[in-house]
Amino acid sequence: MTYADRRDALRELVRAAELDAIVVTDVVNVCYLTGFTGSNAALLVYAEDTEADERRTTLVTDKRYQTQAAVEVPDLPLTIERICGVAAVKAAARNGLSRLGFESGQVTVDGYAAMREVAEVTELARAPDLVQRLRVIKDSGEVDALRSACSAADAAFADLIAGGGLRPGRTEREVADDLERRMRAHGADGPSFESIVAAGAHSAVPHHRPTHTELASGDLVKLDFGARWGGYHSDMTRTVVLGRPAGWQRELYELVAAAQAAGRSALASGVEAREVDSAARTVIDQAGRGAEFTHGLGHGVGLQIHEAPALAASATGKLVEGMTLTIEPGVYLAGRGGVRIEDTLVVRSDGAELLTHTDRELLAL
Repeated sequence: MTYADRRDALRELVRAAELDAIVVTDVVNVCYLTGFTGSNAALLVYAEDTEADERRTTLVTDKRYQTQAAVEVPDLPLTIERICGVAAVKAAARNGLSRLGFESGQVTVDGYAAMREVAEVTELARAPDLVQRLRVIKDSGEVDALRSACSAADAAFADLIAGGGLRPGRTEREVADDLERRMRAHGADGPSFESIVAAGAHSAVPHHRPTHTELASGDLVKLDFGARWGGYHSDMTRTVVLGRPAGWQRELYELVAAAQAAGRSALASGVEAREVDSAARTVIDQAGRGAEFTHGLGHGVGLQIHEAPALAASATGKLVEGMTLTIEPGVYLAGRGGVRIEDTLVVRSDGAELLTHTDRELLAL
């Protein structure tokens, strides 16, 4: 899809919500709809404009990004104002709109008050998730970007292993930095997020931040990382053992691997999101480790590292072809160690396409 296609798809949702227009103020959503990558922007999209005639659809940003916006978004009118959302509301009010949607999940109380002051007789209506409803299904170009991001992460991890980068004496921080350099060397724009390298007892902390703790023989080492490519994020976790695995480590790893395989197998179009979570969680529950699986099974990935949909016991709705998600069960034994295995996949009509290809067998180094 082109950016114009995406804006046209949004107009259908705007009309269905009985809105005259919408002000998009989440900069990630603005990027999705226009390609603009600045940090301050709003987009005013009119319900009755068309893909062929977008003279009223307007991008608003400040002077810092005037040249950048003209290059990245040459097909839309540009307004230069510092307070972008307010400027967009003011423009809509000048055009006599009756009902204007805004992203209520992103606008602050003070931001809403400022919009209300300039809206005049225009009604401001909450429209918190219209763009997210489009973003949740990836088109072929988005999947290609995600595939490239996953490939860069796979290659970086393979290089790290082949180069002896995971060995006793290195610190968690050194390994994380090394892994991120390798992702860039394979073409990534950078890491998707601060890489997690958690050794020994730290591997039992789901979102441990790397420290100057040294890796030691006998440690479980959990690595959660991803690459960013063309604005899109990959996400992968692998857990290795330094040296010969102890019995409890191998048992824990095999349990999580079985749960992860069950989750991957359950992922398909038309399946309830909570059923995918249940497929993996049941494996861990039946082993008596349910209390040590402390998070949801997975999440959407795309322009953000965490986005809709969620895979959790509380999740609602069915999966649709083109959704891109992670499957990442984990079991964490406080004070001893933990295992998580994570892949990024695309939902297809007959199952799921795996985008991360690093082997999932227990690796002993």
